Amino acid sequence: MVSPSDRKTAAKALIKDWGFSENKGCALAGISRTGFRYVPVVRKDETEIRSRIKELAWIHKKYGYRMIAALLDREGKKVNHKRVHRIWKAEGLQLPRRRPKKKRHGNTVETVNKAQYRNHVWSYDFVADSTERGEKIRILVVVDEYTRECLELRVDSSITSRKVMDTLSWLFLLRGAPKHIRSDNGPEFIARSLCKWLEEQGCSTIFITPGSPWENPYVESFNSRLRAECLNRELFRNKKEAQKIVENWRREYNELRPHSSLGYKTPKEFAQECGEENISLHCPTSGRPPVSLRLGSEASEILSL
Repeated sequence: MVSPSDRKTAAKALIKDWGFSENKGCALAGISRTGFRYVPVVRKDETEIRSRIKELAWIHKKYGYRMIAALLDREGKKVNHKRVHRIWKAEGLQLPRRRPKKKRHGNTVETVNKAQYRNHVWSYDFVADSTERGEKIRILVVVDEYTRECLELRVDSSITSRKVMDTLSWLFLLRGAPKHIRSDNGPEFIARSLCKWLEEQGCSTIFITPGSPWENPYVESFNSRLRAECLNRELFRNKKEAQKIVENWRREYNELRPHSSLGYKTPKEFAQECGEENISLHCPTSGRPPVSLRLGSEASEILSL
């Protein structure tokens, strides 16, 4: 869009340099002859207002012209916001338009819509919660999509890609590496070090489309059960207690809770019927500590449960 002042300049060039008449030049430039002949009247306080607008814009770098107009009004200078906008544009004080940050996406090696057998596709995701004192905690959830088993619930205040790798390495030792692992495009999951390590383990990554949680339905469904049946019903004093409570609920989910999509069998019963020999099942008597605590001082307390 060309401003009236630019049209006026174009009309002057057409008339002076190209020899057009005033009527023809104004018509080509898209400006009326009245507008072409108009001489703007400089107000007495123009210099003062312009200087004050520039000062306020320098002090308040994130304010727009409407905020500056409100400040001038508080100072007793009755200035129309349209006049402030004109000066604002003439002085080039507009804030730069924010550009959306380009997000990294993980590379999907192969797309698998549905798991066909045990250890075919795992899913992992994060669930956020807090303690009674407001301390933020994150829970790493790992699920086998075929058997619906919850393989791990790791609680920590912060879970980096390194901790995700530590959790998976422990599960790979117990159950073997899955053929595929599905996740969203969270920074912990698309980290180059983690993706490279998974490739070395023979596990292909499947990343869902950004903003499409329905492409990861099994772990999302499990997250809703975890929140409704455990997190919303418990009040954690600290993350250590949260780890104990969610681990006990995980065992109940795998071994006692019937699952409607499995014909009301528990995930453990269904997994036993799958009959894979090289996968060890976890039960309370197996002596396996949760991966998040197996290196910590509180591991012995978990083992005694």
